[in-house]
Amino acid sequence: MKGLAITSKGIEDITSLEIKDLIKSKGEIKDSCVIFNIKKLEDLCLLCYRSQSVDKIMLLLDNFDFKDNKDLVKKLKSKLNKIKLSDWLDKETTFRVSCKLLKSQISKGLENSKNFQKRLNNEELSSEQLAGDTGAIIIETIKKTKKYKQKVDLDTPDITFLLFINQNTAYLGIDFSGRDLHKREYKVFTHPDALRSTIAYSLLRIADLKPKELLLDPFCHSGEIPIESALSSTNFPVNYYAKEKFAFLRFKPLKKLDFNKFFEKIDKKITKIQKATINCFDPESTNLNAAKKNAKIAGIKKSLNFSRMETTNLDIKLEKEIIDQIVTHPPEQTKSTNPTDLGEIYDEFFYQSKFILKKQGKLVTISRKTDLLKQSAEKHKFKIKQEREVWSGKQVMNVITFSK
Repeated sequence: MKGLAITSKGIEDITSLEIKDLIKSKGEIKDSCVIFNIKKLEDLCLLCYRSQSVDKIMLLLDNFDFKDNKDLVKKLKSKLNKIKLSDWLDKETTFRVSCKLLKSQISKGLENSKNFQKRLNNEELSSEQLAGDTGAIIIETIKKTKKYKQKVDLDTPDITFLLFINQNTAYLGIDFSGRDLHKREYKVFTHPDALRSTIAYSLLRIADLKPKELLLDPFCHSGEIPIESALSSTNFPVNYYAKEKFAFLRFKPLKKLDFNKFFEKIDKKITKIQKATINCFDPESTNLNAAKKNAKIAGIKKSLNFSRMETTNLDIKLEKEIIDQIVTHPPEQTKSTNPTDLGEIYDEFFYQSKFILKKQGKLVTISRKTDLLKQSAEKHKFKIKQEREVWSGKQVMNVITFSK
């Protein structure tokens, strides 16, 4: 059996590492997703519950390349006819099909078929149309083999078939999460520059933060980076307070699994913090209060050190070369921001970082624009170790790893 983890473009390697850590399975990295082997269906359930870098977890039924829309529909019908749908569906089971089109580069020219709604030859396929067409194939397949019409429920189905399409590759599977896993329960108090939590977690992996190392986020905004760090370091499941929301709880092949015991076994690995090593700072009290409230909702507030701290005072609050890693999303330039003022903030940030960061420590930043950051980093003799682009939805962000 194989699983598929859908993730943000640019952090696929991080997702592969996390899957290896959690279920000891080596991943095959693709564009915006990772394919991996599973020994049992519970592996997918565990990833839904614990993984911090994924958007969706699904049981992969099949994946294939296609030439155009006609070829896509033809192959979908062929693949679904070969899949033993009765393992997942019975007469009382409701279902729906969800389609995620990552790119709008799918070929035009879907030809008409008696089993599908008529399309104009120049009409580009949409996710809604494709979901409906795939659902029609499933209903037709069940009707041929089981002699009844499968029930459809678009709001609260027992099972969701997911079709993920990235350019001209299609991945067909069963959605185990049932919701977007990058959406966190704790993100109640947000900031305009709040990071997607999966990306915040990935920054920590890029920094290669080790247990008990001292972390600093001096521009915490609404707290995503420190909170994700605390969740990871304490083995606190990111979906601890959302156990009842998973789609897999209703799956036919998992009816015999005692989910109370399943979750309890995972929760036993939660560790208590003896001494907080994660520093959550921000110059604005409003931001710091938001971060505190979000951390409390996440259940890990005691794992963090909070302080309203101007960047200029970091060397007063912290000792020389005490911080192992600095991971942060510095203030971004806006229409109302004076580039000179922003440059001064960056200059002070790197000046202070030079003092508090250990010699072998790393400084990881994420931002939309990097010119001013790089200028300030060079001024204070920081070297660029690595650069990468990550996609937060449709927005491209730049991640830079600096060293002293």
